[in-house]
Amino acid sequence: MKEKTKNARMFFLILLMTVLFTLPGVKGNSQPVKPWIAPASALQEKNPFEADKSSAAKEGKKLYVTYCTPCHGNGGKGDGIAAASLNPKPANHTSDAVQNEPDASLYWKMSTGRGPMVSYKQVLTDNQRWQLVCYIKTLGKK
Repeated sequence: MKEKTKNARMFFLILLMTVLFTLPGVKGNSQPVKPWIAPASALQEKNPFEADKSSAAKEGKKLYVTYCTPCHGNGGKGDGIAAASLNPKPANHTSDAVQNEPDASLYWKMSTGRGPMVSYKQVLTDNQRWQLVCYIKTLGKK
């Protein structure tokens, strides 16, 4: 229970910082968005849940609700409650662009973070981030 409370506090702190630092009018908020491409070295990572993505996706969904829906929305379309104030806008996880990305690329992005997308490397374990990848890949099938 203590760990869950700690994670919830960390999440809300990250969300608050993200919203505050990306409000319209903040210096540098209107810069053009460069493509976000994972380096080739990151693409060498292998999803440890490749053989059983459905079980991992069930766990990933629980994490998604907590950590991703405020920005990406319940359906993953990038329309969460915090999305309006973010620049660049959160990715639409149901889009072909996201669905066609290698698992390792999505894993690297959530581990590294960029702009309003925070790094979850210190917040979520490796397995939790891979579980999120598995869940995100199910969003294109809905």
